[in-house]
Amino acid sequence: MESDLRIVSYNLREHLAIGELTALVDAHAMDVLCLQECDSTDIPDEINGLTLAASTKTNRLGLALYYSEERFELLGTSLFALMKSMHDRVMAPAHERLLAARLRDRQTGHELIVADFHAAPLTASNSLRRKQIGLAHEKLNELADGVPTVMVGDFNYPWFRQGLRRHLLKTGYELSITEEPTYARSGFRGHFDFATTMGMQIASVLSLPQGKSDHRPILLLASVAAVGV
Repeated sequence: MESDLRIVSYNLREHLAIGELTALVDAHAMDVLCLQECDSTDIPDEINGLTLAASTKTNRLGLALYYSEERFELLGTSLFALMKSMHDRVMAPAHERLLAARLRDRQTGHELIVADFHAAPLTASNSLRRKQIGLAHEKLNELADGVPTVMVGDFNYPWFRQGLRRHLLKTGYELSITEEPTYARSGFRGHFDFATTMGMQIASVLSLPQGKSDHRPILLLASVAAVGV
């Protein structure tokens, strides 16, 4: 048995797009919403049927993950700090760059890990971001213990994506990228917002219309095999 899963990831650009979330949830009927660059002191506990699972607390601008409590039982959440870039050490914008939730589908009984990720900015090297992605996957594998896993967010990786894809395939993860760019600012356009999955089949990843953020939200539609029914 399979279950369709709808996940939206959105970088709010220093919390500027916080006012768009109610309309976003209404328009796209998602099961999980993952946010980056949100102010955890100014986010709601509930957004039109989605419940806040957890958010980062030590970051000035961090991560938040919402889920459908009607569809899923929340089994637990975990926060992780990943290796720091020079930007992190000087500006201290982020400490925890990975937020994961373990969910159980109330109808099918299957479990999965959904993770929200924000890589180091472009001032860091692709090599460091690859290490952050790899470390994030290691942490998720420890949590997942074999259940399907998806990580969405701002990967800050607009160049050499095919090399990243090949690198991830060696570890069992599939990289999914939208056809249209997910970032536009000051004349620059690129793909920044991705999804990596293990144990899932990806139907599509779409760039949604741009709002106040310099990032466009992305919508991931995946199929997950039910287990443990």
